[in-house]
Amino acid sequence: MSNPPPLDAETEKIQLPGQTPEPARHKKPSRRLRYVLIGLLVVGLLGAGSAVAGGVYLRSVEKGIERVDAFDGVPEQERPQKEATEARNILLLGSDSRDPENTGGSRSDTLILAHLPADRSSAQLISIPRDTWVAVPKSRDGKHGGREAKINAAYAWGGVPLVVQTVEKYTGVRIDNVAIIDFAGFEQIVDAVGGVDIDVQQEFTSIHEPYRRFELGVQHMDGATALDYARQRKQFADGDFARIRHQQQVIKAVLNEAVSGGTLANPGELTDLIEATADAVSVDKTLSIFDTATEMSGLRGGDLSFMTNPTLGTGMVGNESVVFPDEDLSKQLYGAVKRDSVADILSAAGE
Repeated sequence: MSNPPPLDAETEKIQLPGQTPEPARHKKPSRRLRYVLIGLLVVGLLGAGSAVAGGVYLRSVEKGIERVDAFDGVPEQERPQKEATEARNILLLGSDSRDPENTGGSRSDTLILAHLPADRSSAQLISIPRDTWVAVPKSRDGKHGGREAKINAAYAWGGVPLVVQTVEKYTGVRIDNVAIIDFAGFEQIVDAVGGVDIDVQQEFTSIHEPYRRFELGVQHMDGATALDYARQRKQFADGDFARIRHQQQVIKAVLNEAVSGGTLANPGELTDLIEATADAVSVDKTLSIFDTATEMSGLRGGDLSFMTNPTLGTGMVGNESVVFPDEDLSKQLYGAVKRDSVADILSAAGE
């Protein structure tokens, strides 16, 4: 089962039936959170052997990791019921505080819903584009939300708890934990594993200094280069969807490099990796990095499945360029997540 190819929200616009066209304006919102996700670096990377090789040290590092009130004020009566009690669903958020496109405080964004099946033999990571048009619940102060908007508006209006509410309302999946990573710390994580090999599918030049040229084929990238690669979107016909693909490539490459490159067997390199990740991450008050690492210690890159929230393409709502979700396919996908049916998750995602 496949989705129609997405259009670039910045270069192509479609109008829904019955929608009154409005001229596009280029006014930036005064406050926007932009998530850029490194996903499994938070839970899987540390888990791929570090629970055995560095368990004692990891416990000590965990004590210093910043904790956030991710579920504070989230109405329990409005949350989905947990169906597969042994499975875990982790909402992975991130911010790119040093994004070169940051002018006026806005940040590049994406989010990932990571599903860990009950047997912990795999992980499914679903990227939800920042411009996905969803119903955002009313904020705790009652001043915002209570209407449809881009999913990334939730953070600006109500912080992490409103993001949790919004994702749960849209997917029907109960979020067990939340992890937040500063993408600026990603550079050190890549360097800690000795760099990564990335298969570049389309030749392009970075729009950021020093304007790196990415040639076709496999390239070995250090942290700065991989971070630059994962930020690019404007050179591609499908914009932010291309950036999501690049992020997914890098996540998988880091995990593979950590396992195959000997990082996890080298105490010094393992320490560098743990410290780099710990410096960049914050988690909710109940998530145990050590326990999660132990549960996922057998995962490798081949055990990860990356997918993107089903879409109908992009279009305009008023003067906003948005991504329209495919409601039918989304229901199938997230219904399978709730049931912890990995085969159905992969089928609904077209894998």
